[in-house]
Amino acid sequence: MEIKKLKITEIPRLPILLLVKIYQKTVSPDHGLFKYMFPHGYCRFYPSCSEYSYQVIKKRGLLVGVPKAVWRVLRCNPWNAGGVDLP
Repeated sequence: MEIKKLKITEIPRLPILLLVKIYQKTVSPDHGLFKYMFPHGYCRFYPSCSEYSYQVIKKRGLLVGVPKAVWRVLRCNPWNAGGVDLP
């Protein structure tokens, strides 16, 4: 098993990524404890907003990732058709 070394610039994003994962495992309607209530999924986007947030923060960092994640959540409303939106 190989251990990946973290760069100093990757450390600040770890707490935020942990918070997103905790949200996904607990209260997320697509990933968490309430998934059974929505068997066909709840989110109108692919990937879900929380998964998009996780991916974009991990890939692009906090300065770019957090605004993109917030913008994605703001677009999740009944007047948006949704669709595929990759980070």
